[in-house]
Amino acid sequence: MDNLSDTLKKLKITAVDRTEDSLEGCLDCLLQALAQNNMETSEKIQGSGILQLFASLLIPQSSCTAKVANIIAEVAKNEFMRIPCVDAGLISPLVQLLNSKDQEVLLQTGRALGNICYDSHEGRSAVDQAGGAQIVIDHLRSLCSITDPANEKLLTVFCGMLMNYSNENDSLQAQLINMGVIPTLVKLLGIHCQNAALTEMCLVAFGNLAELESSKEQFASTNIAEELVKLFKKQIEHDKREMIFEVLAPLAENDAIKLQLVEAGLVECLLEIVQQKVDSDKEDDIAELKTASDLMVLLLLGDESMQKLFEGGKGNVFQRVLSWIPSNNHQLQLAGALAIANFARNDGNCIHMVDNGIVEKLMDLLDRHVEDGNVTVQHAALSALRNLAIPVVNKAKMLSAGVTEAVLKFLKSEMPPVQFKLLGTLRMLIDAQAEAAEQLGKNVKLVERLVEWCEAKDHAGVMGESNRLLSALIRHSKSKDVIKTIVQSGGVKHLVTMATSEHVIMQNEALVALALIAALELGTAEKDLESAKLVQILHRLLEDERSAPEIKYNSMVLICALMGSESLHKEVQDLAFLDVVSKLRSHENKSVAQQASLTEQRLTVDS
Repeated sequence: MDNLSDTLKKLKITAVDRTEDSLEGCLDCLLQALAQNNMETSEKIQGSGILQLFASLLIPQSSCTAKVANIIAEVAKNEFMRIPCVDAGLISPLVQLLNSKDQEVLLQTGRALGNICYDSHEGRSAVDQAGGAQIVIDHLRSLCSITDPANEKLLTVFCGMLMNYSNENDSLQAQLINMGVIPTLVKLLGIHCQNAALTEMCLVAFGNLAELESSKEQFASTNIAEELVKLFKKQIEHDKREMIFEVLAPLAENDAIKLQLVEAGLVECLLEIVQQKVDSDKEDDIAELKTASDLMVLLLLGDESMQKLFEGGKGNVFQRVLSWIPSNNHQLQLAGALAIANFARNDGNCIHMVDNGIVEKLMDLLDRHVEDGNVTVQHAALSALRNLAIPVVNKAKMLSAGVTEAVLKFLKSEMPPVQFKLLGTLRMLIDAQAEAAEQLGKNVKLVERLVEWCEAKDHAGVMGESNRLLSALIRHSKSKDVIKTIVQSGGVKHLVTMATSEHVIMQNEALVALALIAALELGTAEKDLESAKLVQILHRLLEDERSAPEIKYNSMVLICALMGSESLHKEVQDLAFLDVVSKLRSHENKSVAQQASLTEQRLTVDS
């Protein structure tokens, strides 16, 4: 270390005199000291004030330039040295050196800039202001096709420099994307896929950039899907495959790229991994099985990619996914059910799957998870059943297969996601199915649970779906018994509250259900309608200019139906409904105007 102090003193003198030989000796001595103890040597360099001198030594024509850049690269491995390097004015001369033709100078300069940028806002800012990124991208473009080892080493350093420059910095990543870095990196990956270090660098860069929404379109216009799948097929090591997965997951969020990945054969690779890992209890294998099956489900979220894999229900992929559902592996059961839910996104697919026995498979799966079951599997299987129940022709088939009974087993679940899907499935099943709606509507346990969930203030989704199912039971059954069950269970007040929902569709469903209650069982519900302040709410809905035409129409229908109750009739008279209704006779919507005339007549006769 004493020797080092002498070297630093000597360097100060020779740096001014520019005697190349003695300068080179001093630089070699510094590099040696850094190799032995980087941190301590860096501290001495910082204390000696020599950094400022380095700026004057970074000149293109000097034979010592590469060594100076190498020293800067070494000291900048220490976090405490990065800001001093910026303050010493080293960035601008280093960026100038990026225009050098000397490969060693380029290599050491790339290293120096990359290390100064690592986790350093000041370093990145200085390189940005000096315009370093564009020069590096231009180099990557022009050197891209040369495959000799020295060039590949330089390309790896340049990729690393851009990564350190932009890592976790959205605006700098966006800048690189605008400079066209993505097509260049994809080309690099294709040409240099045999070079492990460069490939790894490209993958990490893709992983960073793919998180940015603006990158997806650029990626979609390259052959990234093909290159990644090609690379994936060659990998045997878990870590390498994991790196590729980390790029695939964010990219596969884009529908165009989903389709490209499917066409490039990614699905076959994923199915193979599932097959290889399904019986393993090694942690890495379990993780890889999860990643592969999750990615598979993600690919099915794109309409085109999903339809391509469905192949009319005859496709190998669809058949393989079906085989996951009866598996004993929870992850595969989950992925299988989610995949079916994704395949069930159009009527044709739903009809085909129901006709080919998928419902029984899903019910068997649910059966295995009733007692202390896996919540994610329950949720996924119910999602699939809900989607399958959407086409009209499937409802009766699913009802006769016993889906309602299978779903009702989860009525005691305390998990909001399961409750939400259970409600949605039942609501889909009874749509226009009077008999099923009546049967469910007379099920006191169900109705009481719905009324309880209508108060689940912490879970808006569950609350909304419970209200909608209560209303659906009345609307589709048109049954007095169902109405009595709902009234006795305390459901009326929730339907009245639902009429004030911010969603027009829910308001409307509530008003139609309330009109049926008033028409069929007004005496039974009278007190509940009164205490829920229904008449005041209807007055507000009719007065409010923002109310949709169908809301005004159904509110007036309901007013007419309430006139059969003495107490409610009196409330209507007290609130001067005639004024509001007569104004609606000139409403632009014909149905509203006609209903206003009818309601006005009714109110006049009964006043």
